[in-house]
Amino acid sequence: MHMVCLDLEGVLVPEIWIAFSEAAGIPELRRTTRDEPDYDKLMRFRLDLLAKNKLTLPDIQRVISGMEALEGAAEFTEALRERTQLIILSDTYKEFAKPLMKKLGWPTLFCNSLETDEAGNITGYTLRQKSGKQLAVRALASLNMEVFAAGDSFNDLLMIREAKAGCLFRAPEAIRNGNADIPWVDSYGELLARIDGFLAG
Repeated sequence: MHMVCLDLEGVLVPEIWIAFSEAAGIPELRRTTRDEPDYDKLMRFRLDLLAKNKLTLPDIQRVISGMEALEGAAEFTEALRERTQLIILSDTYKEFAKPLMKKLGWPTLFCNSLETDEAGNITGYTLRQKSGKQLAVRALASLNMEVFAAGDSFNDLLMIREAKAGCLFRAPEAIRNGNADIPWVDSYGELLARIDGFLAG
């Protein structure tokens, strides 16, 4: 049996933190896992900025509610699910993702969760598990699933390498150049073609 595992932000939906950075007028919040491979360092930086600027979870959720999936993503997801099973493996948070999952037709999502206080301030976060993307692919393989994985960031590299097949999708040049062993594509048509080849395998 086959399974496709995809990253969420930058692959199917815009980067949430970039969208919020623009809405809040805080350029420093544009930093993502495309820029910083150390996820804990990145999140501590984000939480410090939110606290400094007195920004809460509801402030972020209001921005997310107005976001749309990337152009063509909903159609791609529908076409993919007609072919095989799909799981979204993301380092986003369940408190962020619900409106975006609705716009993608409610695919299965494995992600993390936020810790908040009564005022809605984000005080911390809980990882579903460390190296969660890679270990999810490994667990699926242990169930005799043949996995194809794709993503665009540093935190997707282990997932892609753990899978039977995979590729980078719209990844920055620095990530492509630093990981020449991983093929890359830039369109949903190319990605679907690679997946079709994997399924025909």
